[in-house]
Amino acid sequence: MTLVAMPSPASAHEACFQTVLKMIETARARAFHAVNTELIDLYWRLGGFITSRIASDGWGKATIISLAAYIRRHSPNARGFSAQNLWRMRQFYETWRGDKKLSALLRELSWTNNLFILGKCKRPEEREFYLRLATREKWPSRQLERQIDSALFERVALSPAKLSAPLRELHPQAADAFKDSYLVEFLQLPRNHSEADLHRRLLAKLRDFLIEDFCFVGSEYPIQVGGQDFSLDLLFYHRGLQCLVAFDLKIKRFEPEHLGKMEFYLEALDRDVRKAHQRPSIGVLLCATKDNEVVEYALARSASPALIAEYQTALPDKKLLQRKLHEFYQLALPERTPRNRRKPNKP
Repeated sequence: MTLVAMPSPASAHEACFQTVLKMIETARARAFHAVNTELIDLYWRLGGFITSRIASDGWGKATIISLAAYIRRHSPNARGFSAQNLWRMRQFYETWRGDKKLSALLRELSWTNNLFILGKCKRPEEREFYLRLATREKWPSRQLERQIDSALFERVALSPAKLSAPLRELHPQAADAFKDSYLVEFLQLPRNHSEADLHRRLLAKLRDFLIEDFCFVGSEYPIQVGGQDFSLDLLFYHRGLQCLVAFDLKIKRFEPEHLGKMEFYLEALDRDVRKAHQRPSIGVLLCATKDNEVVEYALARSASPALIAEYQTALPDKKLLQRKLHEFYQLALPERTPRNRRKPNKP
């Protein structure tokens, strides 16, 4: 007599159990989002109230200290209402009250993320940059702090991604999805690292390397053409651009012949891998260094949607970048004579 093993109750209902689990996790996420939205809205209203009292009744630091003590005494379970935090709420309100469009995004971020942007960003356009990006990519606090500390805004403003003409035409939004330079100091690569080292450590830290719209497809993804076998270092699918994205890793300086190999890979992907509803594939050559003039020449006549980027293994000199950015703004946005300033009378 043959005994047949019966599936356990849990395995028999695996699909149903997964559905229930997803319902719980979705409800929790919605509840957290609702609570966060209400909390940020409260901080916004308190900031506005304090601002109005400063203007009408002359409230100062002593009054705010008394208010914090009053809250603590009458509502001991209420946290986050110290005098320092109340002043931050006022700063929060005064910073964003003039921009209704952006103020709506504030409620999408945690208070910690809002404080990072408020405290670490000096320019209005820098604050807007991180606010939009952190909201879109749903960055946790650690990731937002890392991006600010690594001077992402300065690097993007000074060195926007260099795209081939077909890439700009086929994917007009690609400039927002890719960078000219990727900071990978978190990989802790040795000075004389190999492509295998870079590949392996990127795989282990994909979440820190790329943002949420990138879905991982495969590593050393196999491609066969004419009976020969090839492999892509990393293959992703970008949900926003609705296309495959191939990364080819180079631990040396970019050379023009690298682009020819990437164009071959993209042709193979579009012919044999890409689905009918997907848009043309994009290729990213990630190199240790690159000469911008060589890159410009190489991309000028490229027939494929590709870009060349470099990776940096150490944090950039943020002060130097900020100084360059200041020079950039002085050239791009020359100081204008204020309307209320009168011109001196001619003698």
